[in-house]
Amino acid sequence: MLEGGSSKELPPFYVINLMVYLMLKVGVLIKQIMIMRIPLLLFLAASLSYCTSEQQSIDPIEQKVDELMSKMTLVEKIGQTAQRGTSSRVKGELSEDLKNAVREGRIGSLINVMNKEFVDELQRIAVEESPNGIPLIFARDVIHGFKTIFPIPLGQAATWNPALVEEGARIAAVEASTYGVRWTFAPMLDIARDPRWGRIAESPGEDPYLASELSAAYVRGFQGNNLTDPTSMIACAKHFVGYGAAEGGRDYNTAVIHESLLRNIYLPPFEKAVDAGVQTFMSGFNELNGVPVSGNQFLLDQVLRQEWGFDGFVVSDWNSVTEMIAHGYCVDEKDAAFKAARAGVDMEMTSQSYDNYLQELIDEGQLDIQQLDRMVRAILRVKLRMGLFDQPYRVDNEELILSESHLKKAKTAAAQSMVLLKNEKKLLPLKPKQKIAVIGPMANAPLDQLGTWIFDGDKDDSMTPIASLQERLGANIQYVQGLTYSRDQSKAQFARAIKAAQQSDLVLFFGGEEAILSGEAHSRAHINLPGAQEELIKEIKKKTGKPIVLIIQAGRPIVLENIIGDVDAILMAWHLGTMAGPAITEVLVGDINPSGRLPISWPKSVGQIPIYYNHKNTGRPARAESFVGIEDIPIGAWQSSLGNDSHYLDDGFEPLYPFGYGLSYTRFEYAGLTISADTLNEREELKVNFELSNTGETDGVEVVQLYIRDYFGSITRPIKELKKFERISLKAKEKKTLEFTIDKSDLQFYNANNELVLESGLFSVFVGGDAQTTMKQDFWIE
Repeated sequence: MLEGGSSKELPPFYVINLMVYLMLKVGVLIKQIMIMRIPLLLFLAASLSYCTSEQQSIDPIEQKVDELMSKMTLVEKIGQTAQRGTSSRVKGELSEDLKNAVREGRIGSLINVMNKEFVDELQRIAVEESPNGIPLIFARDVIHGFKTIFPIPLGQAATWNPALVEEGARIAAVEASTYGVRWTFAPMLDIARDPRWGRIAESPGEDPYLASELSAAYVRGFQGNNLTDPTSMIACAKHFVGYGAAEGGRDYNTAVIHESLLRNIYLPPFEKAVDAGVQTFMSGFNELNGVPVSGNQFLLDQVLRQEWGFDGFVVSDWNSVTEMIAHGYCVDEKDAAFKAARAGVDMEMTSQSYDNYLQELIDEGQLDIQQLDRMVRAILRVKLRMGLFDQPYRVDNEELILSESHLKKAKTAAAQSMVLLKNEKKLLPLKPKQKIAVIGPMANAPLDQLGTWIFDGDKDDSMTPIASLQERLGANIQYVQGLTYSRDQSKAQFARAIKAAQQSDLVLFFGGEEAILSGEAHSRAHINLPGAQEELIKEIKKKTGKPIVLIIQAGRPIVLENIIGDVDAILMAWHLGTMAGPAITEVLVGDINPSGRLPISWPKSVGQIPIYYNHKNTGRPARAESFVGIEDIPIGAWQSSLGNDSHYLDDGFEPLYPFGYGLSYTRFEYAGLTISADTLNEREELKVNFELSNTGETDGVEVVQLYIRDYFGSITRPIKELKKFERISLKAKEKKTLEFTIDKSDLQFYNANNELVLESGLFSVFVGGDAQTTMKQDFWIE
C-alpha cells in the first residue's frame, strides 16, 4: 500500500464488483479444467490463491480514485486541473465568485491564500458543499524557510550536509502547515553554471551529484515520514528541466542541451527526487531545444512518466502554459491548452486556458477524454496520499513558529553555509581586545539578510551582524554604515567610515547585494559589488592601510577582480536568513570553525562565465606550465597559435576559487591513498582508502571529496566528476583512516545513443578538499 493509503473497509459497491470480477475469473478456470482435466483439489487451491492475491493487490487509493472519477462531471474534472490565486496574499473579503467556484468544484488548488480564516472557509466549502467533497490543496513558495528563514538554497548547498538540509525543510513544513500550506514549490533542482542568473540563489549549484543528494534531502524534509501527517508538505521538483542553462543567465530564455548532456548533468537531481518519493513536478518557463518545456512530451511523458515511473502530477509554472504563445510555439490559448495537456501538464497555475478550452477540445475530438482522466487521476491520487479526504483541515502549531529549537537549527545551517575564501596573516578568528570598525551596507540589513523568495519572513525577526557583534564585543566595536544600501552611490559617509577605520585595528566590511538583486527575473550582467562599495573599500585601504575582512552577503558569487588585492580576508556569507548575525559573529570570533565549501566555481571575471569544474579536456587542454598570458606576448610578435592552449589571455583558465573550495582555521592533510585493485570488471567494487589528518591546533570539519576521471569514451568525458563526499570532524592533531566504495553506478554515463553504459578503459580516482586536488590512483575497467 502506498504511504498515506486508507485502511478503511471497501465500500459495498466495490465488494459487489469484486465478486463479479472474481466469478468471471473462476468461470475461465472451470472451462480450462474441463478442457485440461485439472484435478479438482488443485483447481480449488489455485482458485483460493488467485482470489487472495487479487484482493491483496487492490489499492484503496486507486479504488477511491475510480469511485470519484465515476461520479465527476466533465466540468468538475477540468476544475481539478485549475490552480487559482494571486501573486501576493489574498486581501479583504473572500469574493463570492471564488467561493462559488470552489462550491461548484471548479478549482483544484489555491496558491498564496495566507489568511487562516480564508483557508478554513474555502476548505470547508470544498469538503461540505462541492459535488463530491474533494478537498483543495493550498500552495505557497516555501523555498528556504517559512517564518524561520534558513540560508538561501545555494548557501545550504555550501554546507555539503544533506541531513541539515533535510532538517531545515522539515522545520519549514511544520511552520507553513500551520497556515494550511500543504504544498511547496521547492526544491529547485536546476543545475546552474552561470552566476549572472538571478535564480542561482535558489539552485543547488553546478554539480549533479551534490544536487542529487540535496534533492533527496529536501524531498524527505518537506514531505516527512508520512504524507498523511498534517505537517507533511508535498514537495515540487522544479523547474523541469534545463532552466539553469538558459542563454546568458537570463530568465525565461532559451536552453540548448543535447540529450546525453541532459541525461548526464541536468536530469539526475530530478530522477533522485522521484526516487525519494516527490509527489509533484513543475514545468519551467524556458524552452529546451526549441520546445517550451510546458509543452514538451519528451520530458513530461517519455522521461518523467514512462522511464522513471512518476505517478504524481505536474503543475505548470506561473502562466507558463499561455506563455508558450509568446515563445512562438502556440497560436493562441486554445492551442496552448491542447499542447500542454497532450505533453503532460496536469494542473495549470493561474492562467486559465484549461478552464476555457479543455471541454471544447474534448468535444471537438482534438483531445481524448482519457488524457483528461489521466491528469485528474494523478491529482486525486496525490490528494488521497496526503490524507486530505480524512483530514482536510489544517492543524495549528503556532507555538512552534520561530521556536527556540527552530532558531537554533537555522543558526547551525547559517554557520555551516559560510565559506572562508581568504585569510591572509590569519586575521580570522578575531583576536581578543581588538578595536574593530564595522563598515558596510549589509551589517544592519535585516530584510536583505533573509535573501530572495521569502514571502513570509519578517525582517523584525532577523538578528543582524551588527547587533550580534555589539552584544558580543561591546565597546570594541565602532559602527559606521558608510553606504545606506548596497547600490548606494553616495560618498557622504566616506569620511566617517575612514576615520573609524583609522581608530581601529581591523575593519570588518559587510558588503554584498540586496536580496532583490538576486532571484527570479533579477539577472545581472556585472556581478561585482554594486554601488560605491568597491570605491569605499579602496579608500579605506589607501588612506588607513588597516587590514580589511570582507564579509559578503549575496545571492551569488561576486566578482572581486577590482578589490581582491585590497582585502586581506574574505568570508562568503550568502544571505543566511533569520540567524545570520549570531552565526557570523560566532564564526568571526572563532566559536565556530568555518566548514562551508563552494557548490559552484567562483569566477575571476564575468568574461570567464560559464566556468565549471567538470568541463571537457579539449584538444589543447590548458596547463599552468604552458600558459601564455597577455603580458607574456612580445611586442610585434609573429601571428601564431602554436604553443597556446584553451584559455583566456587575460584571465587564464582557472577560476578564482574552485568548486568544493573552502578554508578552515586549522589545516587538513591527505596521505596514503590506496585502492583495492588496479584492474576490475564491471561487477566488482573498488575500495578507496586514505588518511586524513588535522595538523593544526583547532578542532575542525573537513568536507572530503572523491572525484573520478574516465579518460576515454565513446563520447568525450569530463576531466573530473564528483562521486562521493563526507563531512569529517577531527580534533586538533587527530588522524583518521577513511574508506569510500566505488561501484558500477559511479562509473556509468549516457552515451551518444542515450544508453546508460560502463565502458572499459583507464580511470583515475582523486581524493582531496576541492575539485583541483591532484592526489590520485589509476585503475582499469576490463
